[in-house]
Amino acid sequence: MNPQLVSKLKQLRLSGLISTLEVRLQEAVGNQLNHQEFLELIVNDELAIRDDRAIARRIKRARFRELKSLEDFDFSFNPSIKRRQIMELATGRFIREKADLLLMGPPGVGKSHLVQAIGHQAAKIGFTVMYRSIFDTVGELMQAENFGDNTKMMNQYLKPDLLIVDDMGIKKLPKQSGEYLFEIIMRRHEIRSTIMTSNRPLEEWGKLIGDVPTATAILDRILHRAEIIQITGKSYRLKEQAKKNSEDRQKSQDGNKDKTCQ
Repeated sequence: MNPQLVSKLKQLRLSGLISTLEVRLQEAVGNQLNHQEFLELIVNDELAIRDDRAIARRIKRARFRELKSLEDFDFSFNPSIKRRQIMELATGRFIREKADLLLMGPPGVGKSHLVQAIGHQAAKIGFTVMYRSIFDTVGELMQAENFGDNTKMMNQYLKPDLLIVDDMGIKKLPKQSGEYLFEIIMRRHEIRSTIMTSNRPLEEWGKLIGDVPTATAILDRILHRAEIIQITGKSYRLKEQAKKNSEDRQKSQDGNKDKTCQ
């Protein structure tokens, strides 16, 4: 390609167009494309590259613990999880409606996988997403307050279209946790969507937070316009561990057979 043309395209920040231009030029000659058809092709290439980069930035900023997808989720293992319901949530309609989501259930039943997969899909279709465990949330806000930067940190929790707060109920939270969580939930209520997961029943949130009135106020707002998904059943992690143990035993048996044959 003409070096001067490439240089000018770089100045215009059309790197997506640069990456496909040579192929498109050959395609235009081979298929006898007119100027308008050729222009449409290279503009679409640039837009596609920019879309891919925007998605990658949104996913990176979300800071998911793991990059999960719904395609990787084994719905057949746990019949209490309704595939159609989860797929509907993945369309992002509840985010557009500024509604909330609460997933309840014991450890290992797939709550974190599901909320991260829903968040991943939301980022892909254009929503800004933020994922944190409840301990990250409390820790970041406590640290920010100690350094006199609480307003800036709080704004990071208020801006995303979708905030995911995971792992509520694993253990009791530090003092003032309820105040931070209440401010987030209160200020996002009916303005932005929030997803929370909990391993413990709602009536135990007061003990977890160490402040029953604050826990009641938090739940009052979450439950106002939230879809609640109660998950029961066996642990996926225990299933995977059992599978790994079985595979290890099989390998050991195969190894012993090989030694016997020798």
